[in-house]
Amino acid sequence: MDDETLARTLVTESAALAEHMRSAGVAAEEKTSASDLVTAADRAAERHIRDVLERERPGDGLLGEEGSATGGTMGRRWVADPIDGTFNFVSGLPAWCSAVALEVDGRLATAAVRRPEADDTWVAAAGRVERNGVPVEPLDDRALALASVATYLHPGDLQDPVVTGVFSSIAGAAATVRISGSGTCDLADVAAGHIGLWIQYDCADWDWLPGRALVEGVGGATEIVHRAGRRWHLAGSQQSVAEAAALLHAV
Repeated sequence: MDDETLARTLVTESAALAEHMRSAGVAAEEKTSASDLVTAADRAAERHIRDVLERERPGDGLLGEEGSATGGTMGRRWVADPIDGTFNFVSGLPAWCSAVALEVDGRLATAAVRRPEADDTWVAAAGRVERNGVPVEPLDDRALALASVATYLHPGDLQDPVVTGVFSSIAGAAATVRISGSGTCDLADVAAGHIGLWIQYDCADWDWLPGRALVEGVGGATEIVHRAGRRWHLAGSQQSVAEAAALLHAV
């Protein structure tokens, strides 16, 4: 199968496996904090992704949130988040997904995101994006003042003056704020035009690359701004990202 079909297959099957395991009952454990959870479903779904890639693309590398790390020999690397939004997944909230992205020689080539609760499958490849097999329209440009801004704040972030200062400067310039608990779901909503700007700091590749591919594929902008000792990831319409980047540089 081609890379696009493979990406779609990986997220569809891993999400279905996670749903099946949740219906049978899964226990969660903390990774780094009470809000950063992992379950047997996360690990099993990533193991399934790894097994499929070993069969279909034995020369490809893989970086997964739950510990998979193989270098590969072909200049091709898959990045996988088997369950993005594990706290939501465990709690019965709808904002969670399975996501993968493929880099070829360091460039984003393909990505897929499966959101089971919405019955949505997103695929980005060759400069286009499809949602459930239907091409997604190019993103309308939008000023930050007219946009909703999405992020995720850990409870500890509220005690960090750097994080709260930066976020306050961005949120204060936007129309409204949304927090879903899944960065990739937020980025899919950016690609759909539902959210105007997404901002998060120090993102791991599995939290950034799949959604970034969706946003760029519909003509949106993405940028990483180094400020106040952190990497601030921005995604949204061209105008909202430009305005947010300017605010970041002014902090």
